[in-house]
Amino acid sequence: MEIRKLSAEDASVYRELRIEALINDGDAFGASIEDTLNAPLSKTADRLSGEHAMTFGAFLDDKLVGNVTLSREKGAKYEHRASVYAVYVTPDARGKGVANNLMQKLIDAASEMKEVEQLHLAVSTGNAPALALYESFGFKKYGVEVHAMKTEGRYIDEELMVKFL
Repeated sequence: MEIRKLSAEDASVYRELRIEALINDGDAFGASIEDTLNAPLSKTADRLSGEHAMTFGAFLDDKLVGNVTLSREKGAKYEHRASVYAVYVTPDARGKGVANNLMQKLIDAASEMKEVEQLHLAVSTGNAPALALYESFGFKKYGVEVHAMKTEGRYIDEELMVKFL
């Protein structure tokens, strides 16, 4: 397994995996499949080369099978915070340690950022595998955002979690 930071050159394979994630587990993400399909590939490339966020990819047999994004908060009063977004592992690669390796890479990268003291994330209530993963890395629940997302006339709550580095 190879874990590495994705770049603009990975935009096409990352976009394919992102579309898969939204089809398979749409309730877990704030983005919609329609917005993702309608966005130009250049937008994905720009995000992968941005200065405030980094996306790590997991490759098995040279195929991108998982990803996670670390995003620095903006503004002087928030520079001690970063957020975890877009965690996904393709179903065929689950149970092989991919998510663990991705999360460890993200935490290691965040720990190397001298200002970052804490990581925040939100996970859909009821997503037991994701909650177990985050708790295994020391994330603690500190609240619930009720009706955080709305899709197809129904609401999705999110559990808010933090890890102090």
